[in-house]
Amino acid sequence: MILACRGREIDVGTRAGVMGILNVTGDSFSDGGRFLNPEAAVAHALQLISEGADIIDIGGESTRPGATPVPEEEELRRVLPVIESLARQTDCTLSIDTSKARVARAAVQAGAHIVNDVTGLRGDPAMAQVLADTGAGVIVMHMQGTPRDMQKSPHYRDVVAEIREFFRLSLSEAIRSGIHPMSVAFDPGIGFGKTVPHNLELIARSAELRVEDRPLLYGVSRKSFIGKVLDSDDSADRFWPTVALTSLLREKGVNLFRVHDVRPNREALRMTEAILQAQ
Repeated sequence: MILACRGREIDVGTRAGVMGILNVTGDSFSDGGRFLNPEAAVAHALQLISEGADIIDIGGESTRPGATPVPEEEELRRVLPVIESLARQTDCTLSIDTSKARVARAAVQAGAHIVNDVTGLRGDPAMAQVLADTGAGVIVMHMQGTPRDMQKSPHYRDVVAEIREFFRLSLSEAIRSGIHPMSVAFDPGIGFGKTVPHNLELIARSAELRVEDRPLLYGVSRKSFIGKVLDSDDSADRFWPTVALTSLLREKGVNLFRVHDVRPNREALRMTEAILQAQ
């Protein structure tokens, strides 16, 4: 299973990919403010790469519940120096986490290979054209509502069926816009307009979300639903459950994992894949 992005072909079939999270923000739920300085951000990215990250996902705007939008110029100011520096220092695949077409285009010109759009190409009508023009890969994520209001009262008749239909329609629209189908991957958006039962159902029924054999990405790392299941407010308690979910989801066929802690999740993936290949 291939994800194509700007001339690269990333095989995430037999060996799942690990996307390391780099938040160049002041208010992300887990590490907001730690990497606002470009030098600190680059150093952290290089550390994630040394731990085995296949992709570094660089975001300059928090999408935590209740977050407010960041002006376009500020987002560009935050992410471009980091992308440019990493593109000079490493051959690692780089992803820009943005829903703004201008930011996406500038990031790709600076060296990014993938656009990770939490609005699933619905936030900016110019985004699809950027992807078609540049050949960048795209992660189409599902979100009900916006970061500011998505957790107020999320509701679905059948969360899995509705998100799968969203993926199917998104792929058709992407192809009509000139985006190559091999460049598209999907993310159900755990925690983005979903309750705890919704999140658990999306994990349990992940295999039902597959559309046209395109890769699935899950981002469960340190998410608040884990703390709610554990009845714990300590984010440190979410570390090992994240690793467990990575292993479980790999067994279910998920191809890409967006994580804060690269090494333990990567090791869980390799162990799980070794067992699967021995069957």
